[in-house]
Amino acid sequence: MYDVIVVGGGPTGMMLAAELRLQGVRVVVLERDAEPTKVVRALGLHARSVEVMDQRGLLERFLELGRQYPVGGFFAGIDMPAPERLDTAHPYVLGIQQPTIDRLLTEHAAELGVEIRRGVEAVGLSQDEDGVTVELADSTRLRSRYAVGCDGGRSTVRKLLGVGFPGEPSRIETLIGEMELTASPDEVATVMAEVRKTQKRFGVGTFGEGVYRVVVPAEGVTEDRGVPPTFDEIKERLRAVAGTDFGVHSPRWLSRFGDATRQAERYRAGRVMLAGDAAHIHPPTGGQGLNLGVQDAFNLGWKLAAEVNGWAPADLLDSYEAERHPVAADVLDNTRAQMELMRLEPGPQSVRRLLTELMGIEEVNRRLIEKITAIGVRYDFGEGHDLLGRRLRDIQLKGGRLYELTRTGRGLLLDQTGTLSTTGWSDRVDHVVDVSEDLDAPGVLLRPDGHVAWAGEDQRELLEALPRWFGAAKG
Repeated sequence: MYDVIVVGGGPTGMMLAAELRLQGVRVVVLERDAEPTKVVRALGLHARSVEVMDQRGLLERFLELGRQYPVGGFFAGIDMPAPERLDTAHPYVLGIQQPTIDRLLTEHAAELGVEIRRGVEAVGLSQDEDGVTVELADSTRLRSRYAVGCDGGRSTVRKLLGVGFPGEPSRIETLIGEMELTASPDEVATVMAEVRKTQKRFGVGTFGEGVYRVVVPAEGVTEDRGVPPTFDEIKERLRAVAGTDFGVHSPRWLSRFGDATRQAERYRAGRVMLAGDAAHIHPPTGGQGLNLGVQDAFNLGWKLAAEVNGWAPADLLDSYEAERHPVAADVLDNTRAQMELMRLEPGPQSVRRLLTELMGIEEVNRRLIEKITAIGVRYDFGEGHDLLGRRLRDIQLKGGRLYELTRTGRGLLLDQTGTLSTTGWSDRVDHVVDVSEDLDAPGVLLRPDGHVAWAGEDQRELLEALPRWFGAAKG
């Protein structure tokens, strides 16, 4: 019997499995596809996801294979420079293709001892007061204490649970693929510059070695977006939108996506939870989807591990939905708004011009970029210090960097006074006495996901915060 079965081996599933295994949880990942996908749907990591990788000691692997880009221009493609002094040590977008992200997270999970089964499809699910039974396509059954559906927008787990997925269906559709071109780079650049003056859903960009990523608006909306477009359809749409098909040939893969926005009515049903696209889908504007799923996993992993390991407070697991549901709802809102701003009708274009003017105000630009990058997320922990509920950026200490202290996935008390104590919680919380010029608080208690659970210098207040997030004291 497993502690947790994770259904879905994409970035969300692998991140979650690794977080669970970091705490000693016995976990298995079930992935329907026998081989990793070559389809490149996501192109990078935003600042908060970069921080997550840094917090777990993975960032160097990603930096070696990625490229850093400015964060400006991500909201609806409005050309604005990045705001100054963003509240992060990583004020950039890390350009790195999804298959590479998948591989690195899979390697990380495997190194921690996660069992990964490929070519295995979950087709049935039931639960009782003691655990969850997952039925596979070959009629075998697996048993676990908990299960998490990380199996995408068409989630089998969500459907088996009977969890509603309300929202808005796709109104428009976009074709995408990788292929080679006979057109010269100069011709591609000239046509791109002209078409994108108005059509922000169009793009042709090189991956090197003569391979290009082509994105072009479709003519309508298909009933089944699981069926890829034909190559002739891609060429026809290129000629209609750009006036040329650029001599495209030798396609590597083709796909399509819509602009539907949907969110699961609940993220937990008994012993089964949902994360990533299984819990929410939205247009890809701003490049937030993969990042949102990874951050779901980062929030859920330590909480579910605490439940498995027997020290979780009564409502800790429910805080996953309470915290992450509003975050995803905000992403659905901002992506829907961005899609409206990309429409070509006079009304949306007038709003786009007005917002472009407003984004010339530094604080407006900053607010929107904080949404896209997720560094503006603040969970509601009640009244208290300005840092309460926010994730703490990486800061320099006398003894090193803050994020170097978070690699174990445990809680952390950073104590600048030397007078605080975590006696009774030392098996779950590390106590580090150090100082930083960048921390405006005598002490901070960080959850394993890096969010500030308490800030101050009063030991009595600390003793109230510790049980809320880390359960009862021992000894």
